[in-house]
Amino acid sequence: MSDNRGVRIEVRRYDHPDSARLIDEVQQEYVIRYGGVDETPVDAAEFAPPRGLFLVGYLDGTPVATGGWRGHDGGDAEMKRMYVTPAVRGRGLARAVLAELERTAYAAGHRRLILETGLRQPEAIALYESAGYTPVTPFGHYADATEAYHLGKPLTREEITCPSTPSAT
Repeated sequence: MSDNRGVRIEVRRYDHPDSARLIDEVQQEYVIRYGGVDETPVDAAEFAPPRGLFLVGYLDGTPVATGGWRGHDGGDAEMKRMYVTPAVRGRGLARAVLAELERTAYAAGHRRLILETGLRQPEAIALYESAGYTPVTPFGHYADATEAYHLGKPLTREEITCPSTPSAT
């Protein structure tokens, strides 16, 4: 998928070299912001269809953005590893990846996307809230963490097909 920002978003394995490089970068970002990596248990197979999906965004052939979702019991999909490299932030790439995650999760039958971020990531919180995410009951590995912020958004056909949302080509 390509959009008007020039980003090409491709489905990749969670353990693909481009995915792994960006996951390492986001983990280092967590070390800087929180003093340690995200310790949420993750199995690469959870991000393989049909259970989940992992995306890498490319600019001029360079991997610069990532994000994925994995299915949960009850029909939710959980978003993980949303990240944009610092050199290209502010260009709408996170919003493009987010829109594609929402579209693909909806297409796979999920009707709500949930996520956990942290209070030391105000730009992530601002992105998600501006895209319609609201607080949900804490879940997962960081359900009791004081700096964790849990959000969710119902996925509806109207939201997914809205003109401001890029569609896959």
